[in-house]
Amino acid sequence: MLTEYQQQLRAKYLSAPLVGPPEPWRAMGGTCSYVPVGGLQGAGFGVHPETGDDLLLVVSMDGFGLLDAATGTKIARDRDPDPQVATPDGSDLACPGIGVLTGTRVRIAGLFGGGLHATTEDGWTVDVVAPEWPHHRVILSADGGRNAGDPGTSWWHIFDDQGHGELRAAGFSPSGRTLVVATSSDVTLFTRSVPHSSLPAGG
Repeated sequence: MLTEYQQQLRAKYLSAPLVGPPEPWRAMGGTCSYVPVGGLQGAGFGVHPETGDDLLLVVSMDGFGLLDAATGTKIARDRDPDPQVATPDGSDLACPGIGVLTGTRVRIAGLFGGGLHATTEDGWTVDVVAPEWPHHRVILSADGGRNAGDPGTSWWHIFDDQGHGELRAAGFSPSGRTLVVATSSDVTLFTRSVPHSSLPAGG
């Protein structure tokens, strides 16, 4: 049985409308669009070795795909990876990179565990809530995850997995420039412009 406080929390999240992200965030392509990835097991971030841009490695039943995180454009594909490394279920929950990430290992968050960054260096936070279990909602906030006050002030309901597959992972890239929500059927990307000079070392 839910306590009064829990009932209030549930009502708060249920009443929050689904909206686009606040400035400076934008949904990929300017709308809340997504990239279909059937049978997705998980996703993880890498860094382009030449540009420093965020890349997203997606792992599915159909192999590996490498996406430009800012646009969702697929820049590399491996439909037949080595079965010994094709599933992110090893001790490090990682898979080998492809394309420009060849020779590196990318940690994958999703079906087998792991996680992405829940916060950024400058105070953005992502939370996953389930007021209508088993469905999940993704909350983006600028108040350190307190989600205080009315929705649309310091926190925003930006994703609902109804109409998508099962939630696999949600979180930021290490640079803080990209937020991904991965389900068993697709990935939704939100991005923002952050000068490289303002990022922590290695970002």
